[in-house]
Amino acid sequence: MSVLQPKSVTFDIGGGRMVTIETGKLARQADGAVTVRQGNNIILATVVANKEPKEGQSFFPLSVDYQEKFASAGRIPGSFFKREARLNDYEILTSRLIDRALRPLFPEDYFCDVQVLVTLISSDAEVLPDSLACLAASAALAVSDIPIMEIISEVRIARKNGEYIINPTRSQLDGAELEFVIAATEKNIMMVEGEAKECQEEDLVKALEIAHDAIRIQIKAQAELRDKAGITAKREYTKPYRNEELNEKIVAFAKDKMYAIAASASAKHERSAAFDALKTELKTFLGEELPDEDKGLIGHYYGELQYNVVRDMILNDRKRLDGRGLEDIRPLSMETDLLPTPHGSSLFTRGETQSLTTVTFGTPLDELLTETAFKSDYAKFILHYNFPPFSTGEVKMMRGVGRREVGHGNLAMRSLKQMMPGKEYAYTVRVVSDILESNGSSSMATVCAGSLALMDAGVPIPKHVSGVAMGLITKEGKFAVLTDILGDEDHLGDMDFKVTGTRDGICGVQMDIKVDGLSMDIMRQALAQARAGRLHILDAMYNCIEAPRPDVKPHAPRMVKITIDKEYIGAVIGPGGKVIQEIQRETGTTINIEEVDNVGEVSIFSAQKEGMEKALAWIKGLVAVPVIGETYEGTVKSIKEFGAFVEFLPKKEGLLHISEISWKRLETMNGIFKEGDKVKVKLLDIDAKTGKFKLSRKALLPKPEQQPRPQQGGE
Repeated sequence: MSVLQPKSVTFDIGGGRMVTIETGKLARQADGAVTVRQGNNIILATVVANKEPKEGQSFFPLSVDYQEKFASAGRIPGSFFKREARLNDYEILTSRLIDRALRPLFPEDYFCDVQVLVTLISSDAEVLPDSLACLAASAALAVSDIPIMEIISEVRIARKNGEYIINPTRSQLDGAELEFVIAATEKNIMMVEGEAKECQEEDLVKALEIAHDAIRIQIKAQAELRDKAGITAKREYTKPYRNEELNEKIVAFAKDKMYAIAASASAKHERSAAFDALKTELKTFLGEELPDEDKGLIGHYYGELQYNVVRDMILNDRKRLDGRGLEDIRPLSMETDLLPTPHGSSLFTRGETQSLTTVTFGTPLDELLTETAFKSDYAKFILHYNFPPFSTGEVKMMRGVGRREVGHGNLAMRSLKQMMPGKEYAYTVRVVSDILESNGSSSMATVCAGSLALMDAGVPIPKHVSGVAMGLITKEGKFAVLTDILGDEDHLGDMDFKVTGTRDGICGVQMDIKVDGLSMDIMRQALAQARAGRLHILDAMYNCIEAPRPDVKPHAPRMVKITIDKEYIGAVIGPGGKVIQEIQRETGTTINIEEVDNVGEVSIFSAQKEGMEKALAWIKGLVAVPVIGETYEGTVKSIKEFGAFVEFLPKKEGLLHISEISWKRLETMNGIFKEGDKVKVKLLDIDAKTGKFKLSRKALLPKPEQQPRPQQGGE
């Protein structure tokens, strides 16, 4: 029997927490395969690349999928088929974090299909697997012969009680003040994503520096594993056909004309039409006699020229495509309460980017189930982002929500979540952003529109949250930081990053850096410029709606929340749910009861104020303890010759004796009450042995003054 002889390295990520990377034991037919283990958490990462690109391939086809096997946590999936289905949002977001970090590692002329699969095969209650997923993917590439230029890694950094923690445990992450996932090479930060409770720009810079030191340790471990595996060279690959002579002709013909178009400060569609017309003119100039392989290069060289011309114009002339200065924000327009039926709505327009956002209130029954291998959880704040093709004037198949939409929606959700009320707020809140126009950062428009719509709905958020998308262009010692980038400026920059926050600090960050050697001084300037842009937008938002509306809209469901002793939960629910169903049916409300922190939390929802008040009084009565001396509004249930039985609390009846009805002596009960009459009574006593209640009505009536006795006559 052959014995597998895997190679491994082990390192400490801090606090004596050891991580082991191993190769040569699992998935040996993949080009590269490793497992990464911390505690009981084990991740398997594999990578396979085709040897040759597809014919006519003009872009790099990288696919990254992260998936969690439910068996890793000893669970069976809850789906109908009892097997793992398509990736959930959490897995998609983790896949995006890996993809964004890996993609810049490959040479620009490498067009072979590459597939990276990262799978959680064993889980640990305290270890967050997504913190190690990119390390596993990079290590699989490192021990393969697939051509990558550098090794990378990725960590999560959190700050709690002022202390920065690398790859915090689940317990440590709970209640953290900031949380960022950061990817880097040995020299350069490459990707940042995360959220914070209004941290300062310098806090982010410090987090980057600490995380980078931790990443260097992981990169060193991967290099050691690569050497142990005997990987000394990367495979050769077929480079795409190029013709420098053709490139020179294109530059000579089109460069000046392209600059004139770029400098014309026209609108997006006019500029695009002008660039297309120039491309057609170029093809005519080059002639139909060009070989087919050269015809396919026209678009490539034309795109490269456009990239360089626009960058040079911005760097040298400090002028942008739409004529703005580097720090200028496009015209802003915003309004709230524009839709009559949603519970809150807003329209936010910034230049040629527009978001129509709505807010809908629901009950705890509407909470979103989020299921991972480790646990199932419920979210009561939901944000969905939709990006239809008409927003960019295109025709595309509608195939459901794409990964980009999940990622953009998550950034907006994490940003706005920082201002949402806590657990005491019983509503489930769904925010939906429909992008109607897009030319530059619709995700930041979603943050702004979402904040406006939440205030319009009456959600008690303490502050507005806004966001701005920034760009950076660097070349030969020059650099330009661009505020509120256009769609055309997005792809030509060396760093694009989005920063959200309030007037007091940062709430969310998403950053991709494509340039080597970016200094922290440039990073600080970019963050300072982003703060100025954010504050400018916030001023306009406060002018639109300064604070949350004092109440929800008249047509929105109303909510009240009370706590009761957990011993009374059964009394409110009743046998088989009989009591709570009766309350909901009679009052037209929706009631949710759950035990939290050893007490019962009762949430009542109703579209009508009267129904909510009736249900509230009903429940309070069910859980109320009769107090001697208290006054109650009762209902006459039955009449006897000696008095009446009155229900003064739900399911609690007492005797109102004939002698306690009035100060006047009553001979009979005839005509005094009828069943169903309302009567105010005072609880006089509770029999210690029988538990029977003694009620009085006359105790609430003024006692008549006694008439003086007549004097006896004569002396």
